[in-house]
Amino acid sequence: MKLHTRNTIFRILYILLGSFLYSVSINALFIPHQLLNGGMTGIAMMLQYLFRIPTSISIVVLNIPLFFGSNRFIGKRFTYLSILGILFSSLFLFLTRGWVIDVENSIVAAIFGGLIAGIGSGIVIKNRGSLGGTDIISVIVNKYLSFSIGGVGMAINAIILTVAAFLFNVEMAMLTIVAIFVANKAVDAIQEGFNHRKTVVIVSDKYEEIAEELLKKVKRGITFINGEGAYTGTEKKLIYMVVRITELSRTRDIVRRIDPAAFLSIIDTREVEGKGFHINDIL
Repeated sequence: MKLHTRNTIFRILYILLGSFLYSVSINALFIPHQLLNGGMTGIAMMLQYLFRIPTSISIVVLNIPLFFGSNRFIGKRFTYLSILGILFSSLFLFLTRGWVIDVENSIVAAIFGGLIAGIGSGIVIKNRGSLGGTDIISVIVNKYLSFSIGGVGMAINAIILTVAAFLFNVEMAMLTIVAIFVANKAVDAIQEGFNHRKTVVIVSDKYEEIAEELLKKVKRGITFINGEGAYTGTEKKLIYMVVRITELSRTRDIVRRIDPAAFLSIIDTREVEGKGFHINDIL
């Protein structure tokens, strides 16, 4: 099987999983407590509360115009994977209707519902798809008007929550804010990964010895960068490498043991792709 075909199959399977988790959070936690979610799903849930229109139907209908916009302004690949995400979500919303997770406190339901929804949505987004709605609108607006994706999403959700406060009650809107906040944090965690990376830059006259030991003990790739001291004018070799946070202590100990005077710069790294760091490490 070709690598591209295999990757596509895995992406579809992950989108299937993410859509399932997202749908369970809606049916099992949000709806029993009369809560909302953000974006088009939130509008679909309001239609269910007001007119008994199943969320599984309205979520597809509401996203149809957006798919045309996505196909024209974003790209076919993103659109096709987003359509899969919506269709899977609709299917699972239908299949899991009536599911209830026995939680009495609405705040707990909002927190855990947001967590599960965020994990599901994050898995879909990480695999180059979306669950429609504000994701598509935000990407289009960002592409042509340079507004941030997060800012556009927040503006749309603010409008939805204001309408919900008027139609239902303020408490529902406030609990939905909690759910959306938790969901966004979960999405960020999925995108960045739970096993964070650090970029390490080492300046030392014993760079060869340090690099040899790091390659042997840490087993991470190393790049030498040519540098020059601004004050002394001395040419230097800088060691550049990316390690997992669990490997940072060992890296620091090796450097200090070989050269206690070495200069280390340790930088947070949000995302790494390439040999040794698989794009789907956390899934």
